[in-house]
Amino acid sequence: MVTVNQLSTNLKAMFKENKVENYIFETRCILEHALQLNHSNLIASLDMQLSETQVETIRKMAHKRLSGYPLQYILGEWEFFGLPFYVGEGVLIPRQDTETLVECVLEKTKLMIKPHIADLCSGSGCIAIALEQNLHNADICAVEYSDKALSYLVRNIELNASSVTAYKGNVLSSDFSACFSGLDIITANPPYLTAEDMTKLQKEVSFEPEMALIGGEDGMLFYRTITSYWKHSLKINGMIFYEIGIHQENEVSDILIYNGFTDIQFYKDLNGIIRVVSGVYKP
Repeated sequence: MVTVNQLSTNLKAMFKENKVENYIFETRCILEHALQLNHSNLIASLDMQLSETQVETIRKMAHKRLSGYPLQYILGEWEFFGLPFYVGEGVLIPRQDTETLVECVLEKTKLMIKPHIADLCSGSGCIAIALEQNLHNADICAVEYSDKALSYLVRNIELNASSVTAYKGNVLSSDFSACFSGLDIITANPPYLTAEDMTKLQKEVSFEPEMALIGGEDGMLFYRTITSYWKHSLKINGMIFYEIGIHQENEVSDILIYNGFTDIQFYKDLNGIIRVVSGVYKP
């Protein structure tokens, strides 16, 4: 029989040998998930003997991870802004970088009375739901086009008992954008990888939905189109907050200025990289 501690040691050695960067953390996540234990209970159970079925389940998860399959998809759930989110094939994995956008919007809206917010390209709904859970007085909707991603968005609204309203729609359609008006804030983490970027993806990222990653040949398709169409859905002095890729701040800033936005601001993530660009609509 194999104990939790023995299997943990084996998994960490295997992950380390195969250059899994956070091999200790990932081993812990897999064991906690497979054994349905929290971290403290896992530590207390190191001498527990595992059944053959449990060992086989854990080894299958580990080998799947070694194939490059994302840990988040294996677990089926991931944390964002302290909240749980279901994830799986067909939806973009919430990333810590995106928490920068949420923090920026929370700062700008803290004095607003019931801000009206639309989150575009919402995916799992992590931005919209994190905002709603931390504002408590906002009217927030989340827009997603992909049926697979939309199903996760709806499930995550239920999981977090959120009041966010989900819409299926194409944010690149002027007819669809015209259905929205009086918005105080638009948020979006749109697809922003270039065609060249798509040829250099890390293996884990290649499992995520292409339509949530590629932003046209130059990565700017969604920024150009959303800004052009959705500015008419904003109130005067309404704001757009975009997450961007590395070194895209000047291009996105130029798009906002061309479309009548002023007070352009850049915000850095925890690594000191400019991750968010915002602008105020003053036609």
